[in-house]
Amino acid sequence: MKISIIGAGNVGATLAERVLSHNLGDVVLLDIQEGLARGKSLDIEDASPLMRYASKITGTGDYSLVKGSGIVVMTAGFARRPGMSREDLLKKNAGIVKEAARRVRSEAPDAIFIVVTNPLDAMTYISYEELGRRGERVFGMAGNLDSARFGMLLGKRLNVPYSKIECMVLGSHGDAMVPVISQARVSGKKLGDLMTKNEIEDLVKDTKQRGAEIVALLKSGSAYYSPSAAIFEILRSVTKDEKRVIPCSVVLKGEYGISDCAIGVPAKIGKNGVEKVIELDLSAEEKGLLQKSARAARETLDGLFGEKEN
Repeated sequence: MKISIIGAGNVGATLAERVLSHNLGDVVLLDIQEGLARGKSLDIEDASPLMRYASKITGTGDYSLVKGSGIVVMTAGFARRPGMSREDLLKKNAGIVKEAARRVRSEAPDAIFIVVTNPLDAMTYISYEELGRRGERVFGMAGNLDSARFGMLLGKRLNVPYSKIECMVLGSHGDAMVPVISQARVSGKKLGDLMTKNEIEDLVKDTKQRGAEIVALLKSGSAYYSPSAAIFEILRSVTKDEKRVIPCSVVLKGEYGISDCAIGVPAKIGKNGVEKVIELDLSAEEKGLLQKSARAARETLDGLFGEKEN
């Protein structure tokens, strides 16, 4: 399969290396700064004899090379800086995403389009609109990254291996995310049986702040090792038709009482993209928080488009 990655920054380039390392397909690494994409692709290519890459990589600024892609990953955009909210990025990145989606629709109209650019849920909806409202083939990465952060912090607190942890984070990729405590398990035990309410609240707070903590420490740019790993998990499920249930930003059509909004929910991911949205049996509080998160995501869109009808 041909996988095109738009954006040769840290996330895009790291993802390209992961794809080649696991031989998921040939890669086109595209950036408007053609020299950046070309330079990074040559560097990755030089590792081929050492790492035994069987796939090929091409760096370019030419969208015509996207033609024939089975998957396109949108990572391009301005990175969040210290003190900048995800919503601050909205107008800066909306134009970038719109233009990329239009070009992809022209060159690879049948490709699965995976959005990574922040603010994630808004950019996913914008891409969905520009790419013909095909919700099964346009969705965003974030929920599995937030879930990984939640599981990692939980494992460290309880000193248990990650393989013993089952957890999921839904909702918006940001402060309104919803760690699903009712579904969390450690070696089969409910989280409430292992941690106090205050400990769980601290865990949730730290999960929500993890991305901002990394941004503050880096001072320029944001996380990329973990986001690229999260995208890779999705790519693997698509290319190998694994049909794994992965929390992704999906445009909903009434599921969880939410419509016409992209928000993080569990979805079965296979060769056709989002093959099914999984509706978990959430507590009343969790469902309310998820719907509140969706309203926040819609408000972000309304700030760009003006109010939309439900």
